[in-house]
Amino acid sequence: MVRSWAIALWVLVLAVAIAVVAGMVRREAGVTRAEAGVRHAEDGAIHETAAAPGAATGIELSEILAGPARDWDGDGAFVARQDEWLEIRNGGASVEALVGYLVSDADSTIRYAFTGSLAPGSVLLVTGRMAEDWQRAASRTVSGLSLNNAGDTVRLFRIEGADTVEVESKTYNSIEGATDRSTGRLGPAGTWVLFDGLNRYTGSGTPAGTGCNPTPGVMNDCSTATESTTWGKIKLRFR
Repeated sequence: MVRSWAIALWVLVLAVAIAVVAGMVRREAGVTRAEAGVRHAEDGAIHETAAAPGAATGIELSEILAGPARDWDGDGAFVARQDEWLEIRNGGASVEALVGYLVSDADSTIRYAFTGSLAPGSVLLVTGRMAEDWQRAASRTVSGLSLNNAGDTVRLFRIEGADTVEVESKTYNSIEGATDRSTGRLGPAGTWVLFDGLNRYTGSGTPAGTGCNPTPGVMNDCSTATESTTWGKIKLRFR
């Protein structure tokens, strides 16, 4: 009888031990699944951040003038750092809020933060003076747009939740950064071209000159000049 009770007690102890071990295994598995879920969520967020965030909007860089030699900001005085400028444009079909858009040069130092909104087909001009004013108000080092005449990269960012993501960038060279030349988008395809009407480029480098002037504050245009002629002159060309 004593042996039967002893056996029953051992069976009970063994059952409790098995239950305890099984519970620990289940808890461990639960923790592992939970950690896996966190990693999956973090991974998803990273992929979402890495996706092209600016593709759904029409806000993009439009024109850049890095080497001013005249009073481009219209304040009555020429100051090289203040008369540099860049533009953004809204190439989309709806009004876009600009709050959260930032611009920097190659070193990713934020030079200006946009506010307000931009209508479809409109452009917004930012001069070096405007950048200085924003930097003072934001208690930042006052350096303007800091566009390098020898070549640089302008980067457009947008704040996305807790992240700051790049919408696009434009790298220009010394031809485009020379005195009173700008580089800008042209036509429906938004091809970047050289606006060198104030300082013609005749070299063999790229981009080639267009002979058109920079267009601060308005949509870029480079109409092809037409030659006046007569029907008689046209017939002479085909003789």
